[in-house]
Amino acid sequence: MIRPYTSSDKPTVLHIWRSASAIAHPFLSTEHTDQAEAMIRDQFLDLAETWMIEANGTAVGFIALLGTEVGGLFVLPAHQGKGLGRALLNHAAQSRSELSLCVFSANHAARGFYTAYGFEAEEERLNDFFGHPEIVMRRSC
Repeated sequence: MIRPYTSSDKPTVLHIWRSASAIAHPFLSTEHTDQAEAMIRDQFLDLAETWMIEANGTAVGFIALLGTEVGGLFVLPAHQGKGLGRALLNHAAQSRSELSLCVFSANHAARGFYTAYGFEAEEERLNDFFGHPEIVMRRSC
């Protein structure tokens, strides 16, 4: 089930993000991860349109959108590979003519997932905050 995010979901979103990010972004320092979590908690979630996905009544993933940009798509590691990320992207695509996102170049699993979903790489650049290369990807819906 996909449902809107509520402020009571904030601790759950942060747990999902930490758990999935540890697998997807092992190259990030603890300091960067802590700073990013604070930004997500204190700023990002209040600005984004966020949707939660549940499995057996428990939130196990989310997608956060800023207009047509996917600011974050994370699913708990134990629930990855079950179509939940695809379901969240499908939900976002229903109300948009296109979607864009940035993915770290070193995150090969996510790059493959987004490519399989139909995203195309547009440019590679250095992420200003983390200092790691990222790829800007876009998909028409």
